[in-house]
Amino acid sequence: MSYGMSWVFAVATAVAVVGCGGGGSNGVDLRGLVGTSTGSGGAGGAGGAGGATQSTLLTCDDSIKSGYKPDADTTVLLVKAFKKGDPLVLTEPVTAQTPVAANDLCLVKLNVGPGNPGPAGAPSTSAGIGLEVWLPTPSNWNQRVHAVGSGGWGGGKEGSTTEIQNYLNAGGSAAAVAGTEGAVSVSTDTGHADTAHGGSFAMNPDGTISGAQWRDFSQRSVHQMAVQTKALAKAYYGSAPRYAYFDGGSMGGRQAFNAPQVFPEDFDGILVAFPAINWNRFITWDLYPQVVFQRDLGGVVPTQAQQDLVSNAAINACDTVGGQHLGYILDPSQCRYDATKDAQVLCNGVAGNGGVVGTNTTATCVTLPQATAMNKLWYGMTSDGSVADPAVDTGWSLNPSGALRWGGLSRGAGTYVVASALAPFSIASDVVALELQDPTIADSAFINATGNGQSLWKNLSYAQLSNAFDRGVALQGAMFNVDANYPDLSAFKARGGKIIHYHGLADIAIPAQGSIYYYDQVRTKLGGQAAVDSFYKLYLIPSMGHGFTCPAGGFFCGDFTDGFVNGSTNVAANPPLPNRLQMYAALRDWVEKGVAPDALPASTPASSPVAKSMPICAYPKKITFVSGDPLKAASYACQ
Repeated sequence: MSYGMSWVFAVATAVAVVGCGGGGSNGVDLRGLVGTSTGSGGAGGAGGAGGATQSTLLTCDDSIKSGYKPDADTTVLLVKAFKKGDPLVLTEPVTAQTPVAANDLCLVKLNVGPGNPGPAGAPSTSAGIGLEVWLPTPSNWNQRVHAVGSGGWGGGKEGSTTEIQNYLNAGGSAAAVAGTEGAVSVSTDTGHADTAHGGSFAMNPDGTISGAQWRDFSQRSVHQMAVQTKALAKAYYGSAPRYAYFDGGSMGGRQAFNAPQVFPEDFDGILVAFPAINWNRFITWDLYPQVVFQRDLGGVVPTQAQQDLVSNAAINACDTVGGQHLGYILDPSQCRYDATKDAQVLCNGVAGNGGVVGTNTTATCVTLPQATAMNKLWYGMTSDGSVADPAVDTGWSLNPSGALRWGGLSRGAGTYVVASALAPFSIASDVVALELQDPTIADSAFINATGNGQSLWKNLSYAQLSNAFDRGVALQGAMFNVDANYPDLSAFKARGGKIIHYHGLADIAIPAQGSIYYYDQVRTKLGGQAAVDSFYKLYLIPSMGHGFTCPAGGFFCGDFTDGFVNGSTNVAANPPLPNRLQMYAALRDWVEKGVAPDALPASTPASSPVAKSMPICAYPKKITFVSGDPLKAASYACQ
């Protein structure tokens, strides 16, 4: 049974589906999952809301509060005009880091109910979905909507009347997009404002799954971004947008795929970066390295220096192209480096596998159990902690089966998110706590009336973690398909929608295999490569990590013009990477001009010590060295 089909079965058995028209197969109506209220008219229905038929256009003042009434559940919280150069604050103090308006803008904050009633102070209690809509002046509007995604567990300041949300996702902040590009832009708090307690918002005070919160987080908040921006644009400018785009990375990439799966008429183009699709599956895997360290190494995590030593050894073993070391791995699916057979990383005198004896005398050397743990991290999550010999199986199977539940990190990718000695990836321990409906499994930031997080993930066996994986799959109906992995995109394709999807092959948080799994499922569902090529392109980018260049450190930061970040442990890798803006331009050209993208150019910044370039190929084609200088794009072909 494919993942897409298993999710359909979960929905059919766990959710009473309401017939509202819309996508799906096997008799399952996906749109019923988000309910029938709160202005769910989609792209077509939004045009008649919010004063679209009134003779006087709304202006950036309290006329929006009185004049914008699309439905009984939508409330205008705040309207504020900003002049070019104004600091983007409400009551917050202005600092040297405060962004300023790139152009004259109108900010409209909305709350879309009904939310989730409950006791005061409970994380799952919500007034509704907060939206922050930024409107350029009529003379600056480019007749587009460009919505931007959320990250992590979402949450934020969109519903606040005292603060502005300046979170930077793959599309940048909504204010930056509206100011620099001239599109109406919007971001959402996904139905909750709390960013301090992780996934606590998704659990009711009695420890059960909060259906209302999962509905808003998983699906409805994204739909409302489309409905409300289109309605506001019609009321503010007097005409509906010509084009609507969604642009998101990580959890924002999960949101991006939710749109064409459930409400295919909401957006014309979808730009998807390193998406958190297969949410429960890959995030359960994100806890696996920590469980490996607990079960195999007695809870003693290898130092970051030890992990980097082994990862860099993997790069050195697999980065040779045209007789030169690139400094990064071109195709990690073909890298069979085995840390247990590398004398140069094993401590001096340690007996490895295959008759190897360690020769490393430094403090960063590793023992055989530590080397095996690294192999497990790369191979992926198994139900019993087993790991295959890399010479036989690298874990890059496109159809996990048997003991293998989900693929692991690419060899050479940074390990400091999922294998940190400081703490587990907090989203991972939260997700497992939600899957097992036991808050004590999470860390202390997770709070619930039945008990707070106690880090009991440390006690999980391999079998128990595998059971949590299965529980996550079974709960997809109750969680309103947070996995966002439904493969039938035929309705989106039929209306002319386009998708550009890209994922780094050195992603440090979301293994790229999940993107490949999903693309292959869509291709199978829609009848082959030609059917998919006409509307959906996937690009796999060597050595690209999870996010943008971070001047102050971290793995997901920067403004929306930044380039992507090297995700490998080789800090000197200097890989040629595309720019986010060129990806968005390629999507617009496809949607608006019918120019389908093929190979995309990638190069190092002008300031790089060594100039490198390379074509980024549309999957299933691969970047293939032909002849010449391996640092130049002309030496490669997409085959």
